[in-house]
Amino acid sequence: MLKLRIEDKNQEIEKELEVCMEEKRGILRDILKGESKYQDSLGWFHTQEWACERQVAALKKLASKIREEADVFVLVGVGGSNNAARSVIKALQTDQKTEILYAGNTLSPYALNRMLQKLEGKSVYVDCIAKNFETLEPGASFRVLRKFLHEKYGKEAGKRIIATGSKGSSLERICEQQGYTFLEFPENVGGRFSAITSVGLLPMAVAGIDIQKLVKGAADMEKQLLLDESNGNIAWQYACIRNMYYKKGYSLELLTGFEPQFRWFYKWWVQLFGESEGKENKGIFPVSAEFCEELHAVGQYIQDGAPLMFETFLDVQEQNASLFAEKDQVEDFFDYLNGKDFWEMNKASFHATVKAHKEKLPCLILEVERMDEYHFGQLFYFFMFSCYVSARILGVNPFDQPGVEAYKKWMFEALGK
Repeated sequence: MLKLRIEDKNQEIEKELEVCMEEKRGILRDILKGESKYQDSLGWFHTQEWACERQVAALKKLASKIREEADVFVLVGVGGSNNAARSVIKALQTDQKTEILYAGNTLSPYALNRMLQKLEGKSVYVDCIAKNFETLEPGASFRVLRKFLHEKYGKEAGKRIIATGSKGSSLERICEQQGYTFLEFPENVGGRFSAITSVGLLPMAVAGIDIQKLVKGAADMEKQLLLDESNGNIAWQYACIRNMYYKKGYSLELLTGFEPQFRWFYKWWVQLFGESEGKENKGIFPVSAEFCEELHAVGQYIQDGAPLMFETFLDVQEQNASLFAEKDQVEDFFDYLNGKDFWEMNKASFHATVKAHKEKLPCLILEVERMDEYHFGQLFYFFMFSCYVSARILGVNPFDQPGVEAYKKWMFEALGK
């Protein structure tokens, strides 16, 4: 299971956290009882609602068919419609039986043309994920890909198209008219909370990810958090302490780690917290960095710049690879590395960074036992639950996104909609 550690020069921080948790206790109790105010957005709260054994089996069956027939699977979606799946696929996919490509997250003709070039000569399936099928980016990409498939496969193209949308939406009607496979995007789940639904699970399964293990990890984390009203609830701790730091003037949270496998998970996390908390002129600004590389980019600012942020590290405990720095025939003055494993070096860099950074800013360390599907499931549920709690402490609606709609209004107007 996940563990949370606090590294802070303030010797009173744990006492302050205890006081905060007691003061805000009513929020946790309300959430655990189930808040009727947000019931239409809490479909993710109980994992089994949209990822029960029957639903997972059906997704695995469809994914197996796609894996047998497709060289390439194109995931069409933007933000919450692709971030969760992409984060797991990029981290854990070990075979290239079916390559996963991404569209619907850009309007760049250069990027779209490059994606189309990769489809030439390949057997292609497409999944367009759009909750209400009104967002421009996936809608435009889906047009391009439908044209490509119909030109390539003719009347058989419809068998290669999946669409994941709301019941009763125009996307469902298109599927009925054209013979596309339709999957339900749960009406009571917002995009950024959709990791443990067909939205995230089908693309993961097509990539060969064990979605049963991922769902099990999420379900176990759900059980741990929902049965614990005590101060030992790590999501409660995390939500409270980040709001404490916000009140102390830390307006940014930097999520980071020393494992490049988390690269796309950071994007999912940034959207989750940015879209959920950034409202009413409030909110911690979520940013991310990938170490070691960005120690040579933002590391200087972290160490000596304005004290704007606190840092949250993801730290994987179990070694997942090994490579030794053996001596060769060249005298390179790095003999102190002889016989050392890169895992050991990476850990030394992590511990040194925490030691240095905590002298300047507060550091939180979320320990992840190992890098696998089960623990990705745990991370998804942990952060979604924490985000819900944290937004409630902040005093904003965790589930709407009025600011996102603002740019769409002007964009549609510019395009003549």
